[in-house]
Amino acid sequence: MTRGLVSLNAGSSSIKFGLYRLDPDGRPRHAAGGKIEGIGTAPHLAAKADDGSLAVDRRWTDGAGLSHEELLAELIDWAVDHLKGHEVVGIGHRVVHGGRQFAAPVRIDEDVLTKLESLSALAPLHQPHNLAAIRAMAKLAPDVPQVATFDTAFHRGRADETKRFALPRAMYDRGIRRYGFHGLSYAWIARELARVAPTLAAGRVVVAHLGNGASLCAMHGGKSVDTTMGFTALDGLVMGTRCGTLDAGLVLHLIRHEGMDPADVETLFYQRSGLLGVSGISSDMRTLHESDAPAAQEAITLFTARAAREIAALATSMGGLDGVVFTAGIGENDPVIRAMIAKRLEFIGLAIDETANAANARDIHASGSRVAAMVIPTDEERMIAFDTVTCLDLHEA
Repeated sequence: MTRGLVSLNAGSSSIKFGLYRLDPDGRPRHAAGGKIEGIGTAPHLAAKADDGSLAVDRRWTDGAGLSHEELLAELIDWAVDHLKGHEVVGIGHRVVHGGRQFAAPVRIDEDVLTKLESLSALAPLHQPHNLAAIRAMAKLAPDVPQVATFDTAFHRGRADETKRFALPRAMYDRGIRRYGFHGLSYAWIARELARVAPTLAAGRVVVAHLGNGASLCAMHGGKSVDTTMGFTALDGLVMGTRCGTLDAGLVLHLIRHEGMDPADVETLFYQRSGLLGVSGISSDMRTLHESDAPAAQEAITLFTARAAREIAALATSMGGLDGVVFTAGIGENDPVIRAMIAKRLEFIGLAIDETANAANARDIHASGSRVAAMVIPTDEERMIAFDTVTCLDLHEA
């Protein structure tokens, strides 16, 4: 029987997924992919087959009370039917934080799950939902091995100075350090860049993962050299509802003088800040583009200014810059944002071709630009599949 694989990327209100058929050598071939969104309100399961046709489109208009586990049961039933004639031999999960313990994909057991749960405080928006999906699948498909793949793993090999805070050494030894995130996305881009632009991939590249969550990664030779996110996924760029980098003294001020407790501060930084907080309108860049409110433009300008500043800063970690790659929802689909960021980087030799940029072409730099600019779609679910194949040693039937 032909083998199949499932990739899951579970969030608070949505679950992205990919279904894959495995070649005899273990290479995953995309069969279908999509997401369940609207969890907690009106769940909607939608997926497209590999040929782009709609494979499933189901809505639960009265499904506000449906749990992640119940919806995953629906997904698995559909997935098994869609992969008819295939034996599902693995389920891979995105797990945001691997801490110090996990530097590579790992097969999940109770001991692993306990260690991952201890890291939930470091990624409160993501880790609990990642782990809830793992527990749900353990009940729904107890005989299928599950694998955790980590957003932090791609950044593990960085130099010490990019991982340390200027805090007492004992704190670093306890795990208080800059981990970096979005590693599955960056690992996929490194793989794709080596395929489509091998010369650039061997050089010094900043990858801009710009979406509701946003970060940058400096890569030299396809390896992470430095990144904007740190101890948690709050650090670095302005995001949809997250604040990005700020003065640590502000936290003390909010607690001591604004009457906020730690839970209030956490809610402020994770859910009420970023594009939403600055604009007072929305966390969605598309909505801000449509608004004529000055605050919407201020939020957009802050987002692009911080991204450009950090791209330039990351060039110092590599001793130069050969290219910038835009990816994720905003990076792949928003030519206005790309152009605004590139405009601020003209001084280091980046020039955008306006026509190519407007068309969301792959290569968007102008002729004569000293720095390349590209748009490459990310595929975290496919990266999860590759990692799961490796972890479970599925390369040969």
